[in-house]
Parts: sequence; C-alpha cells; structure tokens
Amino acid sequence: MKLFNVYALFDVDIVKGKGCEVWDDKGQKYLDMYGGHAVISIGHCHPHYIEMMTNQLHKLGFYSNSVINPLQQQLADRLGKISGYDDYQFFLINSGAEANENALKLASFHTGRTRILAAEKSFHGRTSLAVEVTNNPKITAPINANSHVTFLPLNDLDAWKKELSKGDVCACILECIQGVGGVNMATPEFAQGLQKACKENGTVLITDEIQCGYGRSGKFFAHQWLGIRPDLITVAKGIGNGFPMGGVLISPEFKPFPGELGTTFGGNHLACTAALAVLDVFEKDGLVENAHLVGEYLIQELKELQQRNKHILEVRGRGLMIGVVMDIPQKDVRNKLIYQQHCFTGCAGNNILRILPPLCLTRDEADLFIEKLETVLNEF
Repeated sequence: MKLFNVYALFDVDIVKGKGCEVWDDKGQKYLDMYGGHAVISIGHCHPHYIEMMTNQLHKLGFYSNSVINPLQQQLADRLGKISGYDDYQFFLINSGAEANENALKLASFHTGRTRILAAEKSFHGRTSLAVEVTNNPKITAPINANSHVTFLPLNDLDAWKKELSKGDVCACILECIQGVGGVNMATPEFAQGLQKACKENGTVLITDEIQCGYGRSGKFFAHQWLGIRPDLITVAKGIGNGFPMGGVLISPEFKPFPGELGTTFGGNHLACTAALAVLDVFEKDGLVENAHLVGEYLIQELKELQQRNKHILEVRGRGLMIGVVMDIPQKDVRNKLIYQQHCFTGCAGNNILRILPPLCLTRDEADLFIEKLETVLNEF
C-alpha cells in the first residue's frame, strides 16, 4: 500500500529532538524555529513531560468518557487559573479542526442561526465546517461549500458591523494573529468593536487560538492583547506538546444538555497528562513570559536585519509568532535554510517565512537563527 501523496516533503528524516533542536537519521543537528506547526510548546522531549507520560502509561493510557476521569477536571482547573478563564467551561477533543467544529456547532445551538462571518485569509482547519470558514477554495470540497460563510477583510469593522446588523449571523470566528494567512494581526479597535457589535446583535464571538494561543503571543491568549473576552475560545497545537489534543473554552452563558457534544478519544488519560505536564513546565519555567521577552528581542533583531538586507520587506507578529515578508520566494529561502544552514522554518503564501519555535527559545538561539537567515539572504 502507498501513502496518499498530499504532502510536499523535505528529504529529511527527523529521529530525535531536545529543546529547540532536532537531529536527522544521519546525525545532523537542526535548529527548530517551527516547532512542527507551532505544536512543540515546551521543547522537544522535556524530561518532566517524558516522566509524566511514562508514569501514566504504566497506569492507564485510555478509557472512554463513559467513566469519571479526574484528570479532566484537574486540567480544567489548572487551565482556567493560568489563562484567567476559571469561570468558563471546558470541552476536550483531539485537534484544532475539531475544536472549531464544536465551537461553531455550539454557537448554532445557542443562537438557532446558521450564517458565519470569517476573515479573508483565514485558516481554521480541514474538516466540514472548519474548512468552510477557511478562506481557501482549493481545499474546500463541493460538499463543504454550503454557503454558510461570508468572508470579510480583517480589521474592516464597518464591513463586519454591516453584516451583523442583518440579524442572522450565528458566529464570528477570528484568528487574532492569522497563521497560514501571513501573520496578519487584528487591531484592538477592531476586536473591541467586533465584540460590542456581536453582543448587540446576539452573535457568538469565537477566537481561534489554536496557533496564536497557549502562550505563543507572550500572553496566554493572543486576544488578551486586544482587550476582549470571547464567548468561545478554541485551543489545540501547543496544549499537549505533540500529543493530539484540542479543546473549547465555553462561556458560562452556554448551558449544556446530555449528548449535545461527544468524542471517543477526547480528554483521555494520556492526553490530559500531556496537557498537565505542559502547564507544569509553563509555570515552572515561565514560558509565556519567555515567549514575550525572547519574541520581542527576535523581532527587534529581525528589524535590524531588515535594515542591512534589502530582501526583507516587513517583520510582523508578536511573541514567538513572527512573519518575515520578503521580495523573494520563501521556498528558495527555506530550502537553503534546511539543506545548507540546517534550520527549520515555516511559511505563509509565496514570500513569507513563518517563525514558530518552541516557547523555550533562548536569546542565543535567536541570535543563531539571525546568523543563519542573514547568511542565506546574502546569497540572493
């Protein structure tokens, strides 16, 4: 049997990792400035994470949601405290797409409506509703194109208010820092105005914090830079440091009924252990603050590099979610970074490098990345 060939793969076999470094099967070390799509939050193979996961596997890896799992409540308590949302409810699933699916479903149950507003250049996942609110027709199959969604420019508050005033909008879904779309940032004025308009029109506000949340922006959630408090917040990626997991933080205004949502694997014992280990390390090592401080440093260093190198047009982002806009194809730059400088980065569009390292990145590692990137850019 062949694998279904949908991925553009680099010819690298990564077999080991530690912190912000990974090694291939030939022993070559790489600086990881991408964290596997922003998934690796506390660093590769953190010893506390390994210890907790190993201990849990010796006890129980999985049982279904037909029995009490105290680890779920422990996680909800810890997450509520660290994020500032201890009055919210928490529903656990397996991925970011699932988190957005369930958030949109909750919004529709809550309002009785079906229309959704989403931002141009948005990415919210690849499953049914998640891909429908993703602004990319190439990955939206005909069966997913159900005319539920109106796409509007990010930060154009008047356009969003005009649609909301029609009174038929179920939910607005927003990445406060767009990932795949190019590290475009929502402004506080837009976010606060949108929240106010949603409340006035009985519409649910959802923030997709799957990539920009969980400490990456330098606050626990990216929307906390904007002065808003959404009705629903979706999380995944960094929550389990690589273990498949997602969740929805749900306002107390939403009252659940038996069977409203459900999942087989979501919130299983091993997944909750992974998430608890992540929060332990966040608190012990101050990783949210580190993302803020090292992120500010890296952004400043990239802006100084921009002054030395004509190929950098713009540096965007906050914390350790950074976009480097160039006048040359990102593909050519990434290939040289990987095969010559042994450094992983991500991308967005045709000409943007997306920088999403583990939140334990140090200033020395940030300096090393600047050296590698400058070496590559000087070759063009």
